[in-house]
Amino acid sequence: MTTTFEPATSREGPAPRPPGRIRSGVRAGARYPYWFYLPAAVVYLVLFIVPTVVSFFFSLTRWRLIDWEFIGFENFVMFFREAALVTGLVNTLIYGVLTSAAKVVLGLLLAVLLTSNIVGRDFLRSMVFFPVLVSTVGVGLTFEALMDPFGGVINNALEAVGLPGPGWLTNPSYALLSVALVDIWKGVGLATVIYIAGIVSIPREYFEAARVDGASAWDNFRYIILPLARPATTTVIILSLIGGLRSFDLIWTMTGGGPGFTSDVIASVIYKQYQAGFYGLSTAGNVVLFVVVTAIVVPLFWWLNRKEAEL
Repeated sequence: MTTTFEPATSREGPAPRPPGRIRSGVRAGARYPYWFYLPAAVVYLVLFIVPTVVSFFFSLTRWRLIDWEFIGFENFVMFFREAALVTGLVNTLIYGVLTSAAKVVLGLLLAVLLTSNIVGRDFLRSMVFFPVLVSTVGVGLTFEALMDPFGGVINNALEAVGLPGPGWLTNPSYALLSVALVDIWKGVGLATVIYIAGIVSIPREYFEAARVDGASAWDNFRYIILPLARPATTTVIILSLIGGLRSFDLIWTMTGGGPGFTSDVIASVIYKQYQAGFYGLSTAGNVVLFVVVTAIVVPLFWWLNRKEAEL
């Protein structure tokens, strides 16, 4: 009996493409062709790059709606010579730092509370986040009425217990701080939600090991939550600081920048300059605000991410 061996038929597919070969139009290491980025690039160009360049140009001009005159850096010189504008810049820095720092601290503490085993935890989470959903203008109008020195609910409550109610929005010493407190109340819910997401993403094994070692609640907070929730801290700091430095609607609704110029920030001063017809000066103020925010946020973001990478 003779056995015949047939040649083996190759069932393999086409030879794999050499690693060095890349399909035309596809970036090395990318999953999509270049033209997939085109819609986002067009939107970014039209809505950000072009307005930014145009703003920089018109900040160097004395312009109206129908014509313009190039005057160089005269608008910027005038900006820093105006006492009200410099006051607005200082108030912007104070307001941004104060509100962002408070949101970081209170957001972290509320997140720790709302991730523990307490009664009504889900309801309390909803209540903390609710102010974030309310219109900023509505919040401003509501608290303007509540903080009214004559007949406002807050001062009436203080007088009922024998305490004198201050002029929350009429006293130059309290106006900016009062608006900042309302901003903190409205924005701390978002910081809390970000921190909650960061805390619940921490593996439970860390807490179980700490419990076995006899760690206290403070030890858990200091050695587990604080370092492992650092990405959430970075996010809260950056978002809160950008929002605080660019704040306008709440301040304008509650005080209009007053009394006098004591609660003015750059954004409210810019708006007043537009109202008065000083378009070039107000555009220069926008450029100054852009530079201030960029000069603070970009290095801070780099430093926070560097610290995170060192952990």
